[in-house]
Amino acid sequence: MKSIQLDDLKNYTFLSSIEYAPGGEAAAFVAARADLEENEYERYIWLYEKGSVRRLTGLGKESSFTWLDSTHLMFSAVRSAAEKKRQESKDSFTSFYRIDIHGGEAEPFFTLPFQAGAVKVLDESHFAVTGYIFAAHPDFYCAEEAERKRILKEVQDEADYEVFDELPFWFNGGGVINKKRNAIFLVSLEDDGGNHKRPKVMRVTEPLENADSLEILGDEILFLSETYRTDRPVRGLCVKAVNGKTGALRVVAEDPALSPGGMKVAGDVVYLMATSGERHGLNENNWVYTLDPEKGSIRLLRQEEFNMYGDVGSDCRLGGGAVWMAKGRSLYHITTREGNAVLYRLDPDGSSHPVCLKEGSIDAIAVCEEKEEILLIALYDMKLQELYVLENPGKGENEAPRRITCFNEEALKDRYVAEPKYLETESEGYTIGGWVLLPKDFDPDQSYPAVFDIHGGPKTVYGPVFYHEMQLWASEGYFVFFCNPKGSDGRDSAFQDIRGEYGQTDYRNLMDFADAVLKAYPQIDPSRVCETGGSYGGFMTNWIIGHTDRFCCAASQRSISNWISFYGVSDIGPLFSEDQTAGDPFDSPEKMWEQSPLKYAAQVKTPTLFIHSDQDYRCPLDQGLQMYTALVKHGIPARLCLFHGENHELSRSGKPKHRIRRLQEITEWFKTYSGKK
Repeated sequence: MKSIQLDDLKNYTFLSSIEYAPGGEAAAFVAARADLEENEYERYIWLYEKGSVRRLTGLGKESSFTWLDSTHLMFSAVRSAAEKKRQESKDSFTSFYRIDIHGGEAEPFFTLPFQAGAVKVLDESHFAVTGYIFAAHPDFYCAEEAERKRILKEVQDEADYEVFDELPFWFNGGGVINKKRNAIFLVSLEDDGGNHKRPKVMRVTEPLENADSLEILGDEILFLSETYRTDRPVRGLCVKAVNGKTGALRVVAEDPALSPGGMKVAGDVVYLMATSGERHGLNENNWVYTLDPEKGSIRLLRQEEFNMYGDVGSDCRLGGGAVWMAKGRSLYHITTREGNAVLYRLDPDGSSHPVCLKEGSIDAIAVCEEKEEILLIALYDMKLQELYVLENPGKGENEAPRRITCFNEEALKDRYVAEPKYLETESEGYTIGGWVLLPKDFDPDQSYPAVFDIHGGPKTVYGPVFYHEMQLWASEGYFVFFCNPKGSDGRDSAFQDIRGEYGQTDYRNLMDFADAVLKAYPQIDPSRVCETGGSYGGFMTNWIIGHTDRFCCAASQRSISNWISFYGVSDIGPLFSEDQTAGDPFDSPEKMWEQSPLKYAAQVKTPTLFIHSDQDYRCPLDQGLQMYTALVKHGIPARLCLFHGENHELSRSGKPKHRIRRLQEITEWFKTYSGKK
């Protein structure tokens, strides 16, 4: 059996954005694959019809789509020479193409004069579309050509400068967002006298208003609205409605105490996911409310203690998809339970029902209104993502989904894929569960090195799913183990709450789990155990090396090292630092410093590799630099690998060559200090 290779990433196919056509006779999804030569990803739209799949588009740049009717869909693309030239000029526009799923080439449909996002089809000629605007030029989309050129030149002349006058001022993966808003536009198509449609566009939201979660209910589009000028509020739910034909706006409901998490219309029921944060701060799971759009009343439906999305970590995804889907008056949703992302149904009476509890991770769903079936993009049975169908989902929670596709069968054929061995231990009054991967060609009479991998978040989970980096290390001859300490997702909000105690219970949970693994697998050489983690896992790596020298080496990725200097520079805002540490730099800096790994850097004895990206606005570069500098100053072997042009998502959606180089850096570091040949 062959080993998993470092660059096997290039052979993996990643699936996303599954959606049924109206009528349910077909569905479409996106399949992506790494292109090492171009150092990017090819993306194609695929069709599922009559039990089989086929590729629908052919240029490899189609990352999203919208169904127009049962046989036509549209997607955004830059294909013509004129579009490419316009793109190079930094003009803001989105060109849509229309394709018949039963034959023919994609044809130009219409072009919008702004960067479009979500599209909702009202009828064959009317659409509600979200798009980015800058408050300084909110009407750029409707300016005459001369005025557009003047504004573009003004923007280009200011390209070397940024002005911040609000919070947050940037966002990871989105760059500077200061005074940038997600607006709603109504688009109506008119004949231009030829074969093309000319769009008539009207912005309906205010320049400083941010719109999200568009849902159609009758003649209106409901959306979540927030308006701010300087400091984006954390709390404050506001639902508005816009008439799809006239553009008339009205406020539907408001609640200043709630922080919205999303909205979904199911028949005549409007579900709102929101939280007050009073119990467990920013990591508190959303409760479910219902909204009466006529009366404007909001009613608590369910005090949901678990999240309503998938949160199982993997480095083998690219793109997302729906996690909530309506069928009738019920809401189907993914939820994370322990280390698995499973499917539940929420009924309008507030009752919750398991639909599919198969071990693994459901990453996106498509629910068919017309048929008794649900399509799933999932990581099951230690395989890479594939498309599955769940037939007759009302039968019961143990009904097994049927695999439809074999995109990744060849990629893992004859490869050693380590099966996760579940292990749990008692720690600090909690049962901590995790998994162990055995090394390739495991011999119980031999001694092995190991890798302890710690997840991010902290509100995420590890589970029994395929993880390329872990499988690589298992193929390289390492035991690999991982777990879900306090602070992880998959349980109730109380378990996820580690505010003010970072590095306390969670640290002891991790060390107790490591001890349990060493006891259960005496073949692991305790002097040759490596440790790594990213984001929260990077924070915890920095913390661990300052509190124990039990690991032969460590790799800290996209980390936090100093809560005080982290304050005010992360895209998740200064409130995150205050909330998570229960302190602030002004009245209680000692709380932040006590929970900062940098405070303990003088105690570090562990050789440590640091991985960071210069466009990481979640855990900015200075955090890795401070810890790296402290180790060097104290004579500890250290190395920092900085990736230009990458952000917090380097290991998951970074450029293919960068992802391979990152994993190579970590693997070589482990080999150096674990004595692995």
